[in-house]
Amino acid sequence: MSDCIIEAKSVTRKLGSGAREVQALRGIDLSLSRGELTLLMGPSGSGKTTLLLVLGCMLTPTSGTVTVCGTSTTNLDKEALAKLRRDHIGFVFQSYHLFPTLTAAQNVQLALDIRGDHGGAAVKRSREALAMVGLGSKIRSLPNALSGGEQQRVAIARAIVANPSVVLADEPTAALDGENGRTIMRTLADIAHQRERAVLVVTHDPRVIPFADRIIHIEDGLLVDQPAGEVERLRLPKAAG
Repeated sequence: MSDCIIEAKSVTRKLGSGAREVQALRGIDLSLSRGELTLLMGPSGSGKTTLLLVLGCMLTPTSGTVTVCGTSTTNLDKEALAKLRRDHIGFVFQSYHLFPTLTAAQNVQLALDIRGDHGGAAVKRSREALAMVGLGSKIRSLPNALSGGEQQRVAIARAIVANPSVVLADEPTAALDGENGRTIMRTLADIAHQRERAVLVVTHDPRVIPFADRIIHIEDGLLVDQPAGEVERLRLPKAAG
């Protein structure tokens, strides 16, 4: 089994048109491997979220190729791209996107419902996913009874309940305080290391650096090489826990 889960080659992406056209990505080469938590860092407007959406098959490249688990996205129609996302990709966003009238377990189970998985097995899997992120005692809680960090962990459980090959997280700690942010990053690191998934975290939050196996910087739509030793310097001291 190949360690490479997602690979981008010479990927560009234009946004807008005419006088408002922006070259958001400019020839990106990147691979994500199982068992690794990668940080994608850069200033606002650098192309971080655009790249995440392209890797997650939510946006198609203007040029270049993206391959997910050996399947090229080139020439796939919307239905095929949606199936590729359902089969292999879990998403976590800064805003938790939880339904306020559903319990934690029901919010997680939605990810199985859209795949056609229902019944007792789906209920069991949603509870197991919540237990995996440390919320086994909160399965019946509504979102407004949960802290921000707990809501984000419900969102992570929803992202992993269908056993995706890769988890893509867009600013998952931005709305959280330091303690909750560290809890979220430990959870994502465990998902990468213990479950042999690839995890990509888009962030501008330097507090999350100690949790990374790899750090990639993007500026003006281009990946930027770091000086030798700079990544290790940024990662110290190592995250506790």
